[in-house]
Amino acid sequence: MTWSILARDPATGALGAAVATRFFAVGALAIHVEGGVAALATQALINPMYAVLGMPRLRDQQAPDTVISRLLAADAGRDHRQIHVLHHDGRIAAHTGADCVGWCGSVSGKDVSVAGNMLAGPAVVSHTLAAFQAAVGPLAERLLTALEAGEAAGGDARGKQSAALKICTRDPYPDLDIRADDHPDPLRELRRLHAVSQERFAMFRRLLPGADSPCGVFDRHVIEAAIKAGSVR
Repeated sequence: MTWSILARDPATGALGAAVATRFFAVGALAIHVEGGVAALATQALINPMYAVLGMPRLRDQQAPDTVISRLLAADAGRDHRQIHVLHHDGRIAAHTGADCVGWCGSVSGKDVSVAGNMLAGPAVVSHTLAAFQAAVGPLAERLLTALEAGEAAGGDARGKQSAALKICTRDPYPDLDIRADDHPDPLRELRRLHAVSQERFAMFRRLLPGADSPCGVFDRHVIEAAIKAGSVR
């Protein structure tokens, strides 16, 4: 009932995840990203504990295939789950359970993984992958372009309802985290939210405390000047 894409920008080290589905508020449970660690998506019959237990293991530098194997071994419902992981160094691992509803499966390339279930067909994931690889520009825009290509190829076989996108670079909290929880055209809504984020939020976010600036910028004059200029020096 869902397809997702995990990607890494080798130029910046940013990790991103995006997902779309005919299901309410998919961004609340399906995609998880931490800067310098990994991106993870749990779907089909979602097991939220995959992220709760898996992300600390990835933080400890365990290999993605090892993490997935350990999560599956402890889960009696493993045949109904789908999970894929993209490590911050580009390593990818994926699992599609034997009882996931067709069409289901995954594809990957350098620094990108796509997985889905209950889809219109395999073209959904292949077109998502190809569109991401052909796209240019910031990671968020490439992820949106990829999901739009998957939607054009048929998307979720039941229709559409929600979508989400998350980007992290250096910090454990996101650079961007946007969701359309219940919308007749969720990918179009994500496009709108992304555009709104570029008006003020993107500049403000870059001035917050983080791995490279423990206190961030708290001079309101500097903050407002940066937002007005549209850049951070």
